[in-house]
Amino acid sequence: MSDFGMSDDELEQMYQEVILDAARNPHGKESFAQDLVDEASSAAGETTLRASHEYCTSGESHQFNPTCGDEVTVHVEVGDKDPRRIERLIWDGQGCSISQASLSVMTDLVSGKTVDEAMRLFAIFHRLMQSRGAGLDNEADDEALGDAVVFQGASKYPMRIKCALLGWEGLKDSLAKALATQPQ
Repeated sequence: MSDFGMSDDELEQMYQEVILDAARNPHGKESFAQDLVDEASSAAGETTLRASHEYCTSGESHQFNPTCGDEVTVHVEVGDKDPRRIERLIWDGQGCSISQASLSVMTDLVSGKTVDEAMRLFAIFHRLMQSRGAGLDNEADDEALGDAVVFQGASKYPMRIKCALLGWEGLKDSLAKALATQPQ
C-alpha cells in the first residue's frame, strides 16, 4: 500500500480519523431492525422486508458478534436484470466504531455495483483482514478497496477483525438470499 509520504504514526492517525468519521456519520444506516424484531418473533425467526422497487428482490441478514456484542441487520435489494446490480443497501445495528465504520465504508463501496463486483470486493477485503496488518501486495486491490484500506490496522488484532467483517458477512448472506428468491 502507498504510504503517501507519511510516517507509520501519521498514516495510522489518518486511518483512525477516517474510521471515527465513518462511525460518527454512517452511510446507509436506517432504523428498521427494531420493528423487524417484533415481527420476527411471530414468524419463527424469519424476517423479510419487501423490496421498494418492483424490479428488485430483497435479502436480509442479521449478524451478531458474541465476542463483543456488535450486531447488524443488512438489507439489500438486487435488480432482476443481468448483470444483477445492488439497487439498494441499508443496514441497522449497533456496535464499536470499527464495525459501524466498516458498514458505512462498505455501503459506499458496493452500492450500485453488480453482485459479482461486490463479491470481488468482499474477497479483497477478506484478504486484507487476513493480512494481520501487512496489507495487500497488489496496488490494484488497494485502489479497488478505496477507503476500506484504512481497516488494515484493525487486521493486526484478531478481536477487531470480526468487528470489521461483521457487515461484510451480512452483505454476502443477504445477497445470497436475494439471489435465491429471484426467478431464473
